[in-house]
Amino acid sequence: MTDPNSPPACVEIHDLTVSYDKKPVLWNIDVSFPEGELIGVIGPNGAGKSTLIKAVLGLIPADSGWVRVYGEPLARQRRLVGYVPQRESVDWDFPVTVRDVVLMGTYGRLGLLQRPGKIERDLADRCLADVGMADYRDRQISNLSGGQRQRVFLARALAQQSKVYFMDEPFVGVDAATESAIIALLRTMKREGRTVIVVHHDLQTAPDYFDSILMLNMRLVAFGPTATVFIPELLQKTYGGRLTILTEAAERVAGTRR
Repeated sequence: MTDPNSPPACVEIHDLTVSYDKKPVLWNIDVSFPEGELIGVIGPNGAGKSTLIKAVLGLIPADSGWVRVYGEPLARQRRLVGYVPQRESVDWDFPVTVRDVVLMGTYGRLGLLQRPGKIERDLADRCLADVGMADYRDRQISNLSGGQRQRVFLARALAQQSKVYFMDEPFVGVDAATESAIIALLRTMKREGRTVIVVHHDLQTAPDYFDSILMLNMRLVAFGPTATVFIPELLQKTYGGRLTILTEAAERVAGTRR
């Protein structure tokens, strides 16, 4: 029975199974994400974390299952969903400027033959300012550092003005200043009522960054409030023999419950 005091679900995933070359990589995923939270998705390499996001977004086919966004199929709610892919999946030699990349986030709200105008350009500039990249708007993306590219990707996502965001490893390969800027931005998005689902690899920072955590290893191991699920037993179940020493972060979270 649904708790009437719990936040409404913004994304529901039911019985989602995905295979590559007839080999299942995700099995029967059933989970609902509450609205207005920062949610971390963690698990070992090959656990299906990126696959989960891509399948939810319809970027790869699923063998079975369905996804609902605010109670409707994704095809009807696509404007409500933003996506920040892994940087490695992008051709950074493509000759466009920083502002051009961010303007791509406005295309979904324009008509088929419409081009971005002053309203969209002003929005792009505001989004770049939000991520500390306003001074780089005319620079070619090929000339940016890894951290700067990630900030531009975040600005593009902000320009989509979505309610739900999926981000695939946004903290990988960035410097400490950029990581701090990213988490500050995510917390601002949460305060604005947006939901952000983040594939994350760093167990040390996970309990500090996320309200809830989904633990995945081809199957759903656990999902719930961080203080409830980020515990040694579930971490061991998720990572198996790869997690031979429990993290200080898990012990710290466990200590807050004593």
